[in-house]
Amino acid sequence: MFTVVDWIVLVAYLLLSVAIGLFVSRGNKNLKEYMLGGGSIPWVAVGISLIATSVSATTFLGAPADVYGDNMTFLMFQIGALISIVVVGFVFIPRFRTSGINSAYELFEVRFSRPVRRIAAIFYCLHLLLRTGILLFAPSLVLAQILHIDLKLAIIVSAAVAIFYTWFGGIKAVIWTDVMQFVVFFGGGALVLILISNAVGGFGEMAALASEAGKTKWWDASMDISNARTLVSAGFAYAILEIAIRGCDQQFVQRYLSCKDVKAANRSSVLSMVLGCAVSILFYWVGAALYVYYQKAHAAVLPEGLGQNDVFPYFIVNGLPVGVTGLIVAAICAAAMSSLSGAINSLGNTSERDFLGWDENSGIGGLKRAKIWTVVWGVLGIFFALFAATQQGSLLKNALFFTGLFTGPLLGMFLLAFFADKVFGTGEKKLRGWVVIVAVVCGMASLILVQGIPAFGVPAVLGGIFSWPWMPFISMTTTIAVALLVNAIVNLFAVKK
Repeated sequence: MFTVVDWIVLVAYLLLSVAIGLFVSRGNKNLKEYMLGGGSIPWVAVGISLIATSVSATTFLGAPADVYGDNMTFLMFQIGALISIVVVGFVFIPRFRTSGINSAYELFEVRFSRPVRRIAAIFYCLHLLLRTGILLFAPSLVLAQILHIDLKLAIIVSAAVAIFYTWFGGIKAVIWTDVMQFVVFFGGGALVLILISNAVGGFGEMAALASEAGKTKWWDASMDISNARTLVSAGFAYAILEIAIRGCDQQFVQRYLSCKDVKAANRSSVLSMVLGCAVSILFYWVGAALYVYYQKAHAAVLPEGLGQNDVFPYFIVNGLPVGVTGLIVAAICAAAMSSLSGAINSLGNTSERDFLGWDENSGIGGLKRAKIWTVVWGVLGIFFALFAATQQGSLLKNALFFTGLFTGPLLGMFLLAFFADKVFGTGEKKLRGWVVIVAVVCGMASLILVQGIPAFGVPAVLGGIFSWPWMPFISMTTTIAVALLVNAIVNLFAVKK
C-alpha cells in the first residue's frame, strides 16, 4: 500500500530534481553552455549520465520480469557492449572531437550534402520520439497502478518535471540530475535485492535456489540466428545495435562533446559500459530473487492469473516496508524522467543546429530558441506516450522495429562518411549525397522484408529467419552495400562517357 510517508519520499525526490535544474542553470549564458555545458563537464558525471539515459524504466521493470519468466542469457548483451566501446572509442569519438562539429549529423553535410544531414536528423528525431513515447508510457502504466491515479496524469506529471528542469538547466541539468537519478535507480534495485535475499535466508540460499530453478543460466554458445538468446545474436549481432546507439545517437555524441577532450570522452564511455554491466547483473538478480521469493521459498502468494510483467510492481506495493515503496517508485520516476530529459535536450540541439543551422555563437537568441525547442519536443513526447497508450499491439515489437529501421541505416551513413573517401577517393569519384539517400531507403526496405511492419500488421516476407538483434545489422549492411554498388556503377558510366 502506498502510504503518506511514501508520498513524501516521492514528492521530495521530484522537488530535488527541479532544484538541481534550477541550480545548474546559472551558468548558461549562451547556446554552447546550454547544449554542451561549455565542454567542461567532468567525465565521471558524463559516464553516469550515459548509462542513466540508456537503461530507462523498462530496465528497472523489464529485466526482473525477463529473468522471472526465463533466465539471464541476455547478460551476453554485455559482450556486444564491450565490442561497441572499443569501436566507438577508436572510430567515432576521435572523429567527432576533431572534426569541429557541434551536432552528430553535421558531419553528413561536411562529407556529403545538406539534404543528407537533414534526412539523418529527421530519422533520428522520428526514432527518438517514438522511443521516448514508449519509454514514458511503460513506467507510467506501472505508476498509475501503484499510485492509483489516471494513466494520463502519471504521464503528464513525470514528463512535466523533466521538461521543467531541462528547460532551465540544459545539458548540465540533464547530466547532474542523471547522476542523482542513477544513484536512486541503482540504490533502489540493490535495496530490493537485499530485502528479498534476507527474506529467503540470505543471498547464498537465494542464489542456490535460483540456480536450481535454472534462473542463473547466462551462457548459450549456440549459433542459431533465429534465437535472440544465443551468443551469435545476443553477443555479436547486438554489438551493431550498441555501436549505432553509442556512436550515432545525438544524446551520446552531445555528451562526448561536453567532455574536455578525447581521453575524457573515452573514459566516460568506458565508465558507462561498466555501470551498464553492473545494472544488468543487479536487476537480473532481482528477477531471480523474485522467482525464489514467490515460487521456491513461498514467502508470499501471488494473486491468481498475475503475469510475469506484473510481479515486480505487485511486490513493490505489497512486499516492501513503508517509505521504501516510495523510494522504489521514485526510482521508476527517475528512470522515466532521465529518458525524457536526455531525449528532449538532444532533440532541441538537433532542431537548432541541423534544421535551422544556428551555431553556438548565435547568442541569447539561440539560447531562447533552444529552450523553446525543449518544451516543444517535451510536449510531443507526451503526445507520443499518450498515443502509445491507445495501441493494442505489442509495444516491444513496435519499439524494436523502429529501432532497427532508423539506427541501422544511420550507422551505415556514419561508416560511409568515415571511410568512403578511402574506398572511392575524392573529386568526381567520391560518394555522392543522392546515392547515400537511395542506399538508406534500400536499407530500410530490407528490414521490412525480414520483419514486416508490426504497427500496421504487415507480415514479413522472410520472417522467422533472424531474431531481433540482427535487425540493425541487416539494415546497416544493406545501406552500405547499396551505396558502394550504386556509386561504383555511376563512376563506371562516368568513365565511359
